[in-house]
Amino acid sequence: MKLVTFQTKSTEATPRLGAWISSDRIVDLTAVAPDMIQFFEQNCIADAQKHINQTVDSGDAADSIFPVADVQLLAPFPRPASLRDFGVFKTHMDAAARITGKEISPEWFKLPNYYRGSTSPSSIAGHEAVVTWPNYTEKLDFELEWGVYIGKIGKNISIEEAPEYIAGYTIYNDISARDIQFRHMTMALGPAKGKDFDNSNIMGPCLVTPDQIGDPYNLQMIARVNGEVWTDGNTSDMYYSFAEMISFVSQSETLYPGEFLGSGTVGKGCGWELDRWIQPGDVIELEIEKIGLLRNRIGEPEVNPAEWTEKGL
Repeated sequence: MKLVTFQTKSTEATPRLGAWISSDRIVDLTAVAPDMIQFFEQNCIADAQKHINQTVDSGDAADSIFPVADVQLLAPFPRPASLRDFGVFKTHMDAAARITGKEISPEWFKLPNYYRGSTSPSSIAGHEAVVTWPNYTEKLDFELEWGVYIGKIGKNISIEEAPEYIAGYTIYNDISARDIQFRHMTMALGPAKGKDFDNSNIMGPCLVTPDQIGDPYNLQMIARVNGEVWTDGNTSDMYYSFAEMISFVSQSETLYPGEFLGSGTVGKGCGWELDRWIQPGDVIELEIEKIGLLRNRIGEPEVNPAEWTEKGL
């Protein structure tokens, strides 16, 4: 099942839960559950399928079926309970070592590594949202990633059991202000404002349940900028599986429905690695096999306040 959170293109429309049932139709599922969190907390898959069948078969479904073109797709979980972003693609790590002149830490091969990202309402965005160009960066970047949402409560989860906790998969564009990110990281923290601004965590266009994915570790990943392919990778390059990531995070920590775990960047999946930089007005399309295409346009740079210009930001 492909699940979405959407709203009609009315300025005061309330977000709704939906199922993407064909290339151009969405069935409203708010009669089954009001949002994605409760959908998975209450294990509503069977009820949703029944509702979809009844709606499609009904002769009067005008208020329950929407053309995709007539709605705005939000992030599947507009406010994920948490966001942890890993770095598990070996090819990307090799490139980072080459660019920085620093070898991959031996610990990377022993422990999955991640940071916690922002889940504020302003930082999470979906398909077709305009990407904020922060007022403190000259080098904005995209990152071709994907990730999983947790679907049920768990703690001290084994690697073998971990796939049962995956609600579904989505595409993730981890927008990054590279110049300020690397300045922050010299202070042994970060990425801070390098990845923390409006519309910096873009997810979508949908959540795809595991039964629709099959083998998650052999999926093509493509990034296009203004129609030109910049990246052509594959999920097979992941050194750690999502099951391993879930198990690791859950040690002595309870996970809840709606928490998000990102994969990190696929090899050659960002401008920094390619030494190519996006510009205002560019259209970024991230596509992953069996999930779909996540498209966003880069906005115009915002004005930097004088006090932060003076202080060197």
